[in-house]
Amino acid sequence: MKIYNEGGTSVIDAGRLLEKGRLIDIRVNTRFVHFPRHTHNYVEMVYMVQGSTTHIINDTEKVVLQAGDLLLLNQYVAQELLPAGSDDIAVNFIILPEFFTGTLSMMQEESALKDFITMSLSDMNMPGYLHFESHGLLPVQNLIENMIWTLAGRKKGVDAINMDTMGLLFLNLMRFAPTAQTLNPAVAEQNLVYEMVRYIDVHYRNAQLGIFAGKQAESISYLSRLLKKNTGHNFKELLKTRKLREAARFLNTTELPVDVIMDKVGYDNSSFFYRQFRKQYGMSPSEYRMGRKREG
Repeated sequence: MKIYNEGGTSVIDAGRLLEKGRLIDIRVNTRFVHFPRHTHNYVEMVYMVQGSTTHIINDTEKVVLQAGDLLLLNQYVAQELLPAGSDDIAVNFIILPEFFTGTLSMMQEESALKDFITMSLSDMNMPGYLHFESHGLLPVQNLIENMIWTLAGRKKGVDAINMDTMGLLFLNLMRFAPTAQTLNPAVAEQNLVYEMVRYIDVHYRNAQLGIFAGKQAESISYLSRLLKKNTGHNFKELLKTRKLREAARFLNTTELPVDVIMDKVGYDNSSFFYRQFRKQYGMSPSEYRMGRKREG
């Protein structure tokens, strides 16, 4: 399929679906044909507008979406879609993980949904998904339709509004929608990884693996191996990514000077910060801010 990566692999690339500089967009779901097994390098949120669709998740689990339902899939999920009919309409949200940085700050209460977002932001190599039976929840429907309206109409300057809208959507889901399927079987090893990622998320400005290890009564070497095994990244890499994503959020949503942002996210060496930011985003912080303004 044309939206697959070059070479015929079954990984759908966000670069083929999102315009440069965009963090989120929408597409109408494929109908009438079988959509074969695939993964993607972005987070996908499927909203069932009417009718129903059947998804095969991770080769074995069957999820049927009814009108009003939501399905969240992280980057490592294997998905297959059975043919849908003319009355089966869904909207797919294609979302880069950094879009959720501001959303996560609104989610104070621990939940499977918060774990999912934390996992996505940390690029954890776990095939997690969430299915919400949210039909009949008017606030959920209204918030999703607001995002569809702004994205379909290419409304200007709404990135920050959509981030807040997504946060409100998630808060409503956490409070009112039963979760039909959560991330993965709860095991001690995965729970410890989640705790490490949560620690980085909250204490990113001055997080240290040694401090976390002391609180958990575990060795630094064991936690390092565990983190690498489950995420593909070490503690320093995840911490750097978290800091830079927070810096990008400030650049997107505030007019704070770059040196103030640098201090807020825990960097005290401007040259090092600029090098790390350019390596992550391919441009300087000022160029990133200007690019987002032009996009908005």
